[in-house]
Amino acid sequence: MKSTFAQVHTYERSTQLLMMNQFSINLGFYMLMPYLAAHLSGTLALAGWVVGLVLGVRNFSQQGMFLVGGALADRFGYKPLIVAGCMLRTVGFATLGLVDSLAALITASAAIGLAGALFNPAVRAYLAADAGERKVEAFALFNVFYQAGILLGPLVGMLLTGVDFRITCLVSAGIFALLSVVQIRALPARKKEPAGPDGDSRQGLLAQWRGIVANRPFLLFSGAMIGSYVLTFQVYLALPLEIRRLGGDGELGTAAVGMLFAVSGLSTIIGQTRVTAWCRARYDPGQTLVRGLAVMGLAFVPLVLATVVPVPESGVGLWLLAAGPPMLTALLLAVGTMIAYPFEMDMIVRLSGNHLVATHYGLYNTICGVGITLGNLLTGASMDAARSAGMPALPWITLVALGLVCAAAVYGLHRTGRLTTPTASTELRPATV
Repeated sequence: MKSTFAQVHTYERSTQLLMMNQFSINLGFYMLMPYLAAHLSGTLALAGWVVGLVLGVRNFSQQGMFLVGGALADRFGYKPLIVAGCMLRTVGFATLGLVDSLAALITASAAIGLAGALFNPAVRAYLAADAGERKVEAFALFNVFYQAGILLGPLVGMLLTGVDFRITCLVSAGIFALLSVVQIRALPARKKEPAGPDGDSRQGLLAQWRGIVANRPFLLFSGAMIGSYVLTFQVYLALPLEIRRLGGDGELGTAAVGMLFAVSGLSTIIGQTRVTAWCRARYDPGQTLVRGLAVMGLAFVPLVLATVVPVPESGVGLWLLAAGPPMLTALLLAVGTMIAYPFEMDMIVRLSGNHLVATHYGLYNTICGVGITLGNLLTGASMDAARSAGMPALPWITLVALGLVCAAAVYGLHRTGRLTTPTASTELRPATV
């Protein structure tokens, strides 16, 4: 960890602040969201479909507005959108803790989702602008802070929610309020000018979007990467379900799920910068992405193999079978993500030609978000159908195939030169607004 913090200090103060901001954003978000469903169904006694509606509104408003948030960041600057997103989350989380009417809960959930759509593309575009030629290393460090927030957030939330869920909401709102103040005072007002190739910075949003949709290499790359997000999301869906299917819902099952998340987060915190340095010294970006996706797909092989092992009725053997293969899969998924993520973020900037970077990030997030939703629906349905048909290995084989297909798709883009689109002659130079 000392070497990680030493690397952080080699970047500009604004880059350091963005990394700490992302840790705080994830801390505030994940200390609350894992416990929201229980609060809505338990404390407020809402029906299951209402709980699903409230949670779904948050996801839909975020995924559906990423493109708009990115376009606004390119037009008005990165800092205003980052601050606006944090302020909106402050209001949204405070509202969740203070109201109990359905209309107010839905409004708060929509505000929380919209906030993410505002600051996520802006943060990544700002980081790419400040890091310059060191974007890959910067995104590796960014992922360390990102995962640290995800890891610590639920633990803090568990302690606060044990007292009162409203306290969790207000503390989370306080974190975002503090972030808003810090960024207003300390984050330099910078943006990438949204000028087109002809120098005209006044083109409308629709014209900008048409230009991005015409960027065929970027769209092909976005489509090829959808599967990687479906695979990594299984840490939250398929792997916990598999643990509880074999280990039950008791204390051992709960502990195993907690260890699953710890393995995923801690491995990234410990190994991300080392993995990135190792890959950068040996492979070009396209080769690294192919290897990362292949590792993500092969991560599900332990679960395929586990389906041929007889299931013990009880005891240590049952717990090891329930927890061991999913944890190994989570570890390999984390390794694959560590390999691919920094180069993936850099590739988006490359394929954008250093033009409208935040808008490209926004569209990329929307495409992958839609893919995650569809992928999770199909994964859940396939798990139910496969077990009913007596073929428990089928979902895992499908996920292995998905990872390998994505790796092959990126390999094809790399071999045909679509991932070597030359960047613009001018670098992402921050301009004060």
